[in-house]
Amino acid sequence: MIDRSSEREGSTHFGYSEVPLSEKQGLVDDVFHKVARRYDIMNDLMSGGMHRLWKDSFVGKVNARGRRDFRHLDVAGGTGDIAFRIAAAAAHDAEIIVLDINGEMLEVGKDRAKERGLSGVEFVQANAESLPFPDAHFDSYTIAFGIRNVPRIEVALSEAHRVLKPGGRFLCLEFSHVAVPGLDKLYEAYSFNVIPTIGKFVAGDSEPYRYLVESIRKFPSAEEFER
Repeated sequence: MIDRSSEREGSTHFGYSEVPLSEKQGLVDDVFHKVARRYDIMNDLMSGGMHRLWKDSFVGKVNARGRRDFRHLDVAGGTGDIAFRIAAAAAHDAEIIVLDINGEMLEVGKDRAKERGLSGVEFVQANAESLPFPDAHFDSYTIAFGIRNVPRIEVALSEAHRVLKPGGRFLCLEFSHVAVPGLDKLYEAYSFNVIPTIGKFVAGDSEPYRYLVESIRKFPSAEEFER
């Protein structure tokens, strides 16, 4: 069972720390301001390139290929990794929006879109907990490696439900707990010792990556999150 008593009392988790609910978003923003320009490189290093395969499989479930009048919202997708894949599969008239609360991440995405000559992807700075879109507007909604950073997850999920059309598709890609005995200990050692060290070397700061590792540990299991 997920313990939400701290959220009801006005506080929540920021990694392993307990912080006022009103402060978490600012702390998360600071993390991603620090890592924005090295975010995708670090994903390659941390996952051994596996995140690319995960994202390819994830995007395949959106079922965007060839659909006319298709509308898609990618939340917490500032650098465009998910949206660009969907744009490549969708029809030319598709409406594809990347939404992120962090302006620095969005700037990285805009730069990458220009490099690729993509003009059909729109970038919007806004909060996942208060989406600036009408009800029943999108055919699909994705959020990859972002939901665990949202201060009020249930509010963000409610907003996702609101903006999706009846029968629309919600897809969430997120790290979770390793359930294989032995591998869990190996993964924990790698996460807490190797990843912050890589972050220090590549991005010049280990603390943002320590938070990201801790945030995975605090996130509920897949089964709990699904409920």
